[in-house]
Amino acid sequence: MLVLGVDPGASATGYGMVARSDGVLRAVEYGSITTSSTDPFPSRLQQIFARLAELIRRHQPDWAAIETLVFAKNVQSAFKLGQVRGIALLAAAQGGLAIAEYTPLQVKSAVTGYGAAGKGQVQRMVQTLLALREAPRSFDAADALAIAICHHHSAGLRHLSRGRGR
Repeated sequence: MLVLGVDPGASATGYGMVARSDGVLRAVEYGSITTSSTDPFPSRLQQIFARLAELIRRHQPDWAAIETLVFAKNVQSAFKLGQVRGIALLAAAQGGLAIAEYTPLQVKSAVTGYGAAGKGQVQRMVQTLLALREAPRSFDAADALAIAICHHHSAGLRHLSRGRGR
């Protein structure tokens, strides 16, 4: 199973492709889609959409796992973040992917075992869980990989519970 994790952000949207094969998780590709704050916001949304659509076309993941909006510093930030989430959802839907959404608490709990873990803790656990030589340089990419890992863990638990007749 291949999962595209997306950490939406107006200035940087993290993405991470994580595959599971024989029970082992492996990072396929990850990074950040950065946009310039000097560009008009609709242009920035188009850039994010185009890059996500290209990643989906190239890798053909089975799932997209996208972080939900729980907190924003102000209303304007919340609106922009919601629009970026909408773009990510649209790219995934148009790509024919199944979509799952997770809160930051769910992601941190799945990856570190602690829902209030800091960005550095998430970054180091992603490195460990995916056996990366070094931690992802950007927190956005690390968070996106963590979201994909969270989905792999959640999908595995759902599969196990179905196998027991639940």
